[in-house]
Amino acid sequence: MSTTQRYLLNVKFSTYAQHYSSESGIVQLMQDLTIAAPPGGQLYPMGGGNPAHIPEVEDALRQIASEVVDDTKRFAQMVGDYDAPQGHERFRAALAERLSGLFKKPLSASNIAITNGSQASFEVLFNAFAGAFSDGSWRHIELPIAPEYVGYNDMGRQARPILRSTPARIDLIGDQQFKYGIDLERFELSIKTSGAVCLSRPTNPSGNVVTDAELTHVAQQCAATNVPLIIDGAYGLPFPGMIYTQASPFWDDNTILCLSLSKLGLPGVRTGIIVAATEVTELIRNANAINGLAPTRVGPELVLPLLGNNRLDELCETVIRPHYLSKQSLALNTLLEAAKGLPIRVHRPDGAMFLWVWFENLPGGTQKLYELAAAEGVVTVAGHHFFQGLTRHWQHANECLRVNYAGDPNTVEMGIKRLINLARRLYDQDSSSV
Repeated sequence: MSTTQRYLLNVKFSTYAQHYSSESGIVQLMQDLTIAAPPGGQLYPMGGGNPAHIPEVEDALRQIASEVVDDTKRFAQMVGDYDAPQGHERFRAALAERLSGLFKKPLSASNIAITNGSQASFEVLFNAFAGAFSDGSWRHIELPIAPEYVGYNDMGRQARPILRSTPARIDLIGDQQFKYGIDLERFELSIKTSGAVCLSRPTNPSGNVVTDAELTHVAQQCAATNVPLIIDGAYGLPFPGMIYTQASPFWDDNTILCLSLSKLGLPGVRTGIIVAATEVTELIRNANAINGLAPTRVGPELVLPLLGNNRLDELCETVIRPHYLSKQSLALNTLLEAAKGLPIRVHRPDGAMFLWVWFENLPGGTQKLYELAAAEGVVTVAGHHFFQGLTRHWQHANECLRVNYAGDPNTVEMGIKRLINLARRLYDQDSSSV
């Protein structure tokens, strides 16, 4: 029998290391991407944020990659040279031209910076606008709607937490669905304590899409208090365009738009994009140089040809969006059918690639359901990780769970049925004990 020897150092870590040594939702989520099937069982991976493998998209990227490999100079530059700290110049210029038309605002390459993934973007931005300031003030990143993306929670490198969330308004839709909205009466900004506002659109985990009216209201509040608005558009506009309801693209000179190439099908090349005023992109440039010398060249090199001939827009509109809508329809119908007779609702999936399921009054909460499901190879994400920055207890946070429907349809269908059967068992056990 083989054993693993664990060696321990007799050392003490700094307070900085607490960010990496404590329990973290994003660590659990990423670890679950490699979870093994139970002995003699099957794995139903619906936990992480891996996008779908879409043949048409992969074919387009493979063709470009082949052309780069065949071009000795381009290949040597892509893998053998550091890029500029602000990122790929031609890619930034081409993207600026595309976004200038979309937002009807004059943008240049100087308004765009590349990072090694959106996670790297948020770490710099959150710590730039929140925490301790030289005037003695302490400022927060305001999340106008909770739940929000789990990856925000560990971005602060400050002496105390920097996130402050406003619980979402819950609107019930029929018998089995609901929708979050921004509670505009409770959401307030402070000139003294608000450093920046951040929201994802669409929202990970819920698939919620903040409406145009809500976004306009928040943007006006930001402008009135001189607080920047950070929009996490990893799933949104203009790419990959995973929005399935009416929503207008938005950017102004007080907005920092964070985009990503991951959900186009390139999570492995770690390419984040920031669109902002030059003061922000220059800060990102400097952070890139200090923290990692330079951002990746691979993602921009692969996607640049798609920008030049509008092929990217075509892929988003005619391939990516329909692909996810088809998967969503199957997953949603499966869940609603399986959950009949139970106090279970699903958030109306207006965007992204997740079902956000509300198990109202579930005995033991969704952490228990997550653990039971994982033991049977059904991998999801317990919802409490997504409710960071709340100032008071909210039972709803322990009753939700995220399901990724981007994988193989048959696997997702069977995984959802197993998940709901486990939940039914918990509800039934509770009823029988009364």
